[in-house]
Amino acid sequence: MAQKTALIIRHVPYEGVAGFRAPIEAAGYEVDRIDVADERFSSLDLAEPDLLIMMGGPMGVYEQDRYPWIACQLKRLARRLEANRPTLGVCFGAQMIAEAMGGKVFAGPASEVGFHPVTLSTEGLAGPLRHVAEVPVLHWHGDTFTLPENVELLASSPLYAHQAFRRGSNILALQFHAEMGLDPRIEAWIEGGQAAMARAGTTEARLRADHDALGPGAVTAGQAMIAEWLEGFD
Repeated sequence: MAQKTALIIRHVPYEGVAGFRAPIEAAGYEVDRIDVADERFSSLDLAEPDLLIMMGGPMGVYEQDRYPWIACQLKRLARRLEANRPTLGVCFGAQMIAEAMGGKVFAGPASEVGFHPVTLSTEGLAGPLRHVAEVPVLHWHGDTFTLPENVELLASSPLYAHQAFRRGSNILALQFHAEMGLDPRIEAWIEGGQAAMARAGTTEARLRADHDALGPGAVTAGQAMIAEWLEGFD
């Protein structure tokens, strides 16, 4: 039997799969990664891998004039989603799923940066997201999206109603970062996110302290969530 394949799409080098790698590999996937800046990216068939994971990035889905690869990625992502191939999107990756499924991504009213829990819907509590119930997880975004048709809302926060959704068992979109909490690349997030932190009313000291205190628990919960999700594909 051929080994299952997982492809991670990195939109910026410092936003990788982080804590989610362990449960993906434990589920038997051979993990590969590609950056959108790689010249091979534009010719990849995104429907081919058994599992596709799209991570975060500081760009907006609506900035297609500035980032021409976004439109190219959306078209290929839409074909994958039409085929109901297992797909995970985190933050910008979740927004890409929303847009490819007919939702609309737009700049939100506030910058949401820092560790705090999400509130789970009834559907969220009944599935893999139950592992992150009441667990402070990292948020780092200022964009949001309308929900596509035929999806279930799984989680919300006081600032943003749409924190996670799924379509069936195979498509999962997470606005929050339950993969982050043990990764030293958090320093690159802090270095490049000064404006977002200021808008959110937080500081480097607060983020570092919360990362040290809350990060390990967030990653443990996030790994359990992803492990359960990977077991439930149609």
